[in-house]
Amino acid sequence: MPKTDVKGLATALKKGVSRIYYLCGADVAGVEKATKLVLNAALGGADDLSLTRLNGRELDISALYDLIQMAPMFTEYNVVLINDYNCEKPYEDMRGHKAEDINKQLMNALKEIPDQTVVIFNVTGFEIKTRYDYKSGANIITDKNKKLADFAEKNGILCMADIKGSGELAKLISAKVASRGGAISIPAAKELAEMCLCDELTISNEIEKLCAYAGGAEITSEMLAELVHEQNDTTIYNLANAVASMNAKAAYEAVSQLNIDNENRGAALYALTGVFLDLYRGACASKQGIMPETAAADFGYAPKRTFVMKNSMRDAQKFGIERLRRCLIILRDTTVKLNSSPVDPRTAIEQAITEMLVLRPSRR
Repeated sequence: MPKTDVKGLATALKKGVSRIYYLCGADVAGVEKATKLVLNAALGGADDLSLTRLNGRELDISALYDLIQMAPMFTEYNVVLINDYNCEKPYEDMRGHKAEDINKQLMNALKEIPDQTVVIFNVTGFEIKTRYDYKSGANIITDKNKKLADFAEKNGILCMADIKGSGELAKLISAKVASRGGAISIPAAKELAEMCLCDELTISNEIEKLCAYAGGAEITSEMLAELVHEQNDTTIYNLANAVASMNAKAAYEAVSQLNIDNENRGAALYALTGVFLDLYRGACASKQGIMPETAAADFGYAPKRTFVMKNSMRDAQKFGIERLRRCLIILRDTTVKLNSSPVDPRTAIEQAITEMLVLRPSRR
């Protein structure tokens, strides 16, 4: 089946279940929604007795092959869900291993998926490199994960959940509010999307709160200002610059302004990680002497966001590539911590900021 989005996936599942799925994209909430759609279709709403969950960072290919060949016990399908398998770096410790060899073993195992088995790959804990293809108007995977994604597209379904713009989200917000017996104008819905940095999980949480507060009345801009935690891009950039300058006071003041809690932690961490990814890309482009316009196109930035690459190439000089790489590792580990343990989100992010502040500046 051709590559699709979450909406297209839902439609495809009504026609039947495929043997392999690859679910990825910048919208992590969308990836999780796509995963639930496939699991519900394959398991028929039953419990997890015929579901095996595997950590992609510790994947045993031999064991996977045996799992794929198993027959289901209580449902129609034997379902194997593999989270965060990265073809670029299959194991955390790659000493003595080559990614190409491990990926080849995996592909060989996937060539023999029996009719009773459904294999799902979903990516929620790392970023897959993509570029924007102007001809097709879609994001194209450019790193080693492309081979696995292409295999899924050819033999099953590749679903990419990309971040929606505020205009598109405004219509969805209006529909969701209406389904709850409320009302919100399109301008106000667009404002809500922008306040949440277009993160659908955060938006859903805010809609629940706003509808309960409005009690059937129209949700207004005044209500948004009073109730919604705004994730401000400027504050995020100020935080990144404070880390670059090793200015602890300014960094913690920026964290305080973000009003991080359990409802908006995903959007805050996503936005912060996005800024550091921009800086890292800018540092790499500067090192290679690439012009901002060319770098923006290579990294898949929309034409109207070329300015982001220009600013990142300028500001990345304060960090150095190695320090930026280590900052991204810290943010990755923080994301895993927030998603796997009951920690206070603000405390976890403040700890991450502290770790980044003590890194020594590097010009490499």
